[in-house]
Amino acid sequence: MAQKYLYEKPFKDRRCFNQRKRESESISAKYPDKVPVIIYLIIERYKSEKALPVLEKMKYLVPSDMTVGMLSNVIRKRLQLNSSQSLFLLINSRNICSNSLTLLDVYREEKDEDGFLYIVYASQEVFGSYINF
Repeated sequence: MAQKYLYEKPFKDRRCFNQRKRESESISAKYPDKVPVIIYLIIERYKSEKALPVLEKMKYLVPSDMTVGMLSNVIRKRLQLNSSQSLFLLINSRNICSNSLTLLDVYREEKDEDGFLYIVYASQEVFGSYINF
């Protein structure tokens, strides 16, 4: 049976740029005292990924001091992966970055024009490159 939150299209394909931009601006307005410490993430399963389940939700607000490694652990728990299952996070569907980088650093370098940082996850490395800030 298909999960009710299985997204057929990526977030960018479901909403036009102006809708996404308004949404990220609305989040900023809703949390004005946290603008420097809020990062807007869209986390989706890699398009050809078959081994990993789909996350129940795709939009996250995370603290700026959270590292990529910490986010990876959160996603592993939400996907209920065991220690033998691999998980790779790809920034903008193409870059793998160091687990020690903060999401604020990644956000500053890689956020989309719409204000969101796009991350996909996969069970194996998929033609990515390494980000070294």
